[in-house]
Amino acid sequence: MKTAGPTSRAQSRTGSSTTSDRKADAALKLWVVLARSFNAVSARLAEDIAQHELTQTEFAILEVLYHKGPLLLGEVQRKILVTSGGITYLVDRLVEKGLVKREECAEDRRARYAVLTPAGTALIRKIFPRHTEAVERALSGLTLAEQREATQLLKKLGLAAAGESEQ
Repeated sequence: MKTAGPTSRAQSRTGSSTTSDRKADAALKLWVVLARSFNAVSARLAEDIAQHELTQTEFAILEVLYHKGPLLLGEVQRKILVTSGGITYLVDRLVEKGLVKREECAEDRRARYAVLTPAGTALIRKIFPRHTEAVERALSGLTLAEQREATQLLKKLGLAAAGESEQ
C-alpha cells in the first residue's frame, strides 16, 4: 500500500524554500510568539489585579474613569474594547461593589455616564501605582529602548492589520 507523499509545502522545506513559504513561516512564528507573550504578560497582570477582587476588565473600567473622568457607557465600551452588553454587565458589577455609579446625560435621556464613586476613586488611586510597577516587572524582559521599539513595531503592525496607514 502506497502512502501519500509529502505536500508541496513540506517538500519545499526539505529543498529550497520559496520566498512565499519563508514569509508565511515568519508570519506564523510571529503570531505564535506574540500570542504567547501576550498571554504570559496578561496572566501575570491578572494575578496582580485579582488581589483586589477585580477582573482585568473591571480594573480597566476603573482605570479609564480615573484617568479620563466620567464617560458615557459607549465611550467606556470603545476604550476598553468590550461589547455593549458586556459593558452594561460590567458596570452593573462595579455599581454593586460601590465603585462606580451611573449618572444621567442632560443632552440624551437614553445615555448614562459611568462615574467613579469616592470608594472607586480611593481604590484605583491606591492600587494603580502598584499595578504600574507590576506592568514594569512583567515587561522587564526588554530594555527601555527595546520596549520603545516594540511599541512602534506593534503599533505599525496593528495599523496595517486594521487596514490603516501609519500616521
